Formats: sequence, structure tokens, C-alpha cells
Amino acid sequence: MNYFYAAPMEFGRLLLTGFLVLCVLGVSGKELQRSAPCKFPAIYNFGDSNSDTGGISAAFDPIIAPYGDSFFHKPAGRDSDGRVLIDFIAERLRLPYLSAYLNSLGTNYRHGANFATGGSTIRRQNETIFENGISPFSLDIQIVQFLQFKARTADLYNQAKTRNNLPRPQDFSKALYTFDIGQNDLSAGFRKMSFDQLRAALPDIVNQLATAVQRIYQQGGRTFWIHNTGPIGCLPLNFFYNHNPPPGYLDQQGCVKGQNDMAVGFNKQLKDRVIKLRAELPEAAITYVDLYAAKYGLISNANN
Repeated sequence: MNYFYAAPMEFGRLLLTGFLVLCVLGVSGKELQRSAPCKFPAIYNFGDSNSDTGGISAAFDPIIAPYGDSFFHKPAGRDSDGRVLIDFIAERLRLPYLSAYLNSLGTNYRHGANFATGGSTIRRQNETIFENGISPFSLDIQIVQFLQFKARTADLYNQAKTRNNLPRPQDFSKALYTFDIGQNDLSAGFRKMSFDQLRAALPDIVNQLATAVQRIYQQGGRTFWIHNTGPIGCLPLNFFYNHNPPPGYLDQQGCVKGQNDMAVGFNKQLKDRVIKLRAELPEAAITYVDLYAAKYGLISNANN
């Protein structure tokens, strides 16, 4: 679940910096194209509640008020009082907000689709959404959904009299592919494993995310935007269960130190894997975004 509400000023500054990197690298990643505009015809997003724009709400019980009150002024399929980060990315690229793949009513996929669902994980979990809120749409399933979407929309595009709501086949190679997932793998691990067991599982979790990027690359995707995971030990949920924590259990901001240390370890391995992916996928431009630092910075300076 997403317990962070977006702070437009700080996150907007982060996104501007990241998109500058993408503009400098260009789509191919092979040479500097400093004058290239930041233009993408579409976004395809994969993730969990941090970037879900209506998937889990369409698949199961609809998300109800007060979610959505501060911006959409009604529930909008997001686990947030307003927009989530992918909405700010779409705004920055002057694209419409992403329609959820699982929401078939009144959707327009010309400029991309969102495969993220709240509660999603990178690795499949032996749980149901009714037990601990784990989505059945793990990252590998989201990739399969994308492959189906790409194939079916290509067929429909060639047959349909009206194509306005369908992506143009040539746009898939020019699109931005975004990933924001991994937080729920850690939270599930905290429930079911010791810290040592979870730490030993991190390489496999990271490699499965890398496999997803490789599969999109094989389908022609060339520009990737990958968020690391936030300070999970700072989720407000923790404060319901830690009224009298032992010394050293919390850090200076009141967050669960062990959980945040695990997130930092995950992020280090993810960053190292992204560096390897850049060598393995020579035509790709891959941007790694440090959301942990952004979110922890907001928490540390909450009074400001």
C-alpha cells in the first residue's frame, strides 16, 4: 500500500532532474543529444500502489472516499489523496494521465497504459489479496499483460475504422517504460522471513525486475525509468504496532531502522543491476531514480 502523499514541489524538482538526464542521453543511449527535446509519445508503467492509477480498484473493490479528495475531488482509483508520481511524470511530458489496463470503461490507450496494481510484488507470493493485500498481478504477470496488449492493439489498429484510442504500433519503440515496484516484496518478507532470509532473497528479487526490463527491450523498448524503493520503515502503519520499541529499534526520525536498512540494501543491489543492464542492453537509456532519498528527505524536513 502507498502511505506517502506526493509533495509536488520536491518530487517535481526530482523529476525535472531525471528528465534532463533522459534528454541528454537521448533515446538510443549511444551518444549525447543535448538538444533533443523531452518527448515521448506514450508511457507504459509497471508497479504497485505507488503508481497504480486504477488497476486494483477496477479488479476488486473500488477505492472509496476520502481517497482522491485533494485533487480529483472524488475517488480516482489511486491509493492517495490526490495524484501519484506517474501522474506528475505524465504532466511533465504533456501526456494524459495513464489509464489502467484493467479498467475497460471509457479508456484511451493512445498515449500508453498502466499495468501497476496496488499490492503488487516483483516475485510471486503465495498469498491472496484477501489475506495481506498482496495483488495477484505480480511483475511477471504485468509483463505478460503488456505483451498481450501490444499484440492485440496491433491487430486492432490494422482492422479498426477508428484508431484514436489505440496506440500507434511505431510508438512502442519510442515510449517511456517506467517501473516502481519492490516495496511489497520487502513488506511480505518482513512478515514471513527472518532478516537474514530476506537479505539472501534480494538478489533474486532484483534479477526478476531486470528480467522484466530485458523482456520489454526484446519487444523494442529503449527508454527505461526505474524507481528504487522508499524508506519502508517510515510507513505510518509501523507506528500502530511499535508503541514501546526497544532502544535502537527506531532511527532519529522515528522510523524502523532495520526495515530501512533492508530497503537501502535492496536499492544498492538494484542500482548495481541497473549499471549491468546498461552494458547488457547497449541501445537502451536506463535512468535509476533515488526515491528513497527524496522521500526520506521529505520526512526528515516535515516541519518545513
